[in-house]
Amino acid sequence: MASSLRGEVLNLYKNLLYLGREYPKGADYFRSRLKAAFLKNKDVKDPEKIKQLIARGEFVIKELEALYFLRKYRAMKQRYY
Repeated sequence: MASSLRGEVLNLYKNLLYLGREYPKGADYFRSRLKAAFLKNKDVKDPEKIKQLIARGEFVIKELEALYFLRKYRAMKQRYY
């Protein structure tokens, strides 16, 4: 794996770990699933496949952010309406 891709993968992992702290099923559940997903793909050597996996991880980040935003919105709506 090229060093630039390695850095991107590590950065993605760190970002997902950070976002997983507020996961509805708990941080430990999220961390174990995240680790399993990354370990499953640890032997991938093809740069194109790695880029696809990084893109998928970035999509997951966007989905988590949307989930958290929606949860906060629902809480605010419930308080004030």
